[in-house]
Amino acid sequence: MSGKWLELLKEVAPSVMSVGVLRDRAIVAGTGQFGALQAVAASLKVELTPIGVRDAQEIERTITSFTRGSNRGLIVTASPSAFIHRNLIVTLAAKNRLAAVYPDRIFTTEGGLISYGTDYSDLYRRVAGYVDRILRGEKPTDLPVQYPTKYE
Repeated sequence: MSGKWLELLKEVAPSVMSVGVLRDRAIVAGTGQFGALQAVAASLKVELTPIGVRDAQEIERTITSFTRGSNRGLIVTASPSAFIHRNLIVTLAAKNRLAAVYPDRIFTTEGGLISYGTDYSDLYRRVAGYVDRILRGEKPTDLPVQYPTKYE
């Protein structure tokens, strides 16, 4: 999914050459998402810059510093810190005129440009099917792992 974020960003802002990737280095997902973005970046001729998301001061300082150049964009990876500071992140992206892609639609309802993420309503419906199967006697360890199939 991370690679798709970069593809979407290039579609809505083709002139973007440098992308700040807001991520939490303390969680494995942040490192994994950054690695997936790096795999796609070369083919799209985009340079990636990691931006820390520990606290509000770090977010403001690093985004402001990153925006000093031209042809910049922003990708916000999924993390608890990004969700906690989403209002600040969306405000800074708008203030600094950064085309930005977010991991969940809650960012766009607060003014963000575009999001691409898992459709959690569909995921929860599918979980109900698993619960039903377990209550009917199937062992949870025998059930296959399922990945999201619908995105929004």
